[in-house]
Amino acid sequence: MTGNPEKSAYSRPESLRDVPTHFCAGCGHGTVHRIIAEVIDDLGIRERTVGVAPVGCAVVAYDYFNFDVTEAAHGRPPAVATGIKRVRPDLVVFTYQGDGDLAAIGTAEIIHAANRGENITVIFVNNGIYGMTGGQMAPTTLVGQPTATCPGGRDFQLAGPPIKVCEMLAPLDGTDYIARGALDSPAHTRTLKGYIRQAFLNKLEGRRFSLVEALTACPTYWRMTPPASLARIREEIIPQFPLGVIKE
Repeated sequence: MTGNPEKSAYSRPESLRDVPTHFCAGCGHGTVHRIIAEVIDDLGIRERTVGVAPVGCAVVAYDYFNFDVTEAAHGRPPAVATGIKRVRPDLVVFTYQGDGDLAAIGTAEIIHAANRGENITVIFVNNGIYGMTGGQMAPTTLVGQPTATCPGGRDFQLAGPPIKVCEMLAPLDGTDYIARGALDSPAHTRTLKGYIRQAFLNKLEGRRFSLVEALTACPTYWRMTPPASLARIREEIIPQFPLGVIKE
């Protein structure tokens, strides 16, 4: 506007494509996508970045990110990322994985990549349920939480407690940075972005394995409204999965 130019306070990151989203209302994936894209733009590494996405709700990451993203078999992104990074050490390589993918079929992959100290970043999106395949119980499902495969709630005696991936990987000598954030509030979202930024900075500095967990909502299979889902993260999930930098 002549004489009174308007200043844009919010714009799409260059690393995020201008396409409609397919994610459900209240899903956290879109927000995590944006955070990653903003960090990559801020660090000026878009032309050097390669993402690896698996089966699950994370599978369509290549539709949204405006840089190279390859697909891996279910649970195998750390192996694919390891291969890419070893062949092209000049690249910034990260995986984008859900809890069913990383903590179930991919348990061996993530543990051994972390133990080897691979120079990759893992973004672990944890909504405590299988989203793409129908809302089954995941390794991170809370005790008592109903799912398609445990409609009466997760039974501690039958299924044990939820797996805490950050706490499981932090003691390994190959890990350099492990942190957990959440998307239940603007403040926690900003903090999560800081964790993701640090994880990528570690790669630029040549440090070893980094993982950032993001606690997110799945309103569709939690059978909740988006606002109720955010409240559940605060009131039920964060007490079970404490936030913060677990290893640095």
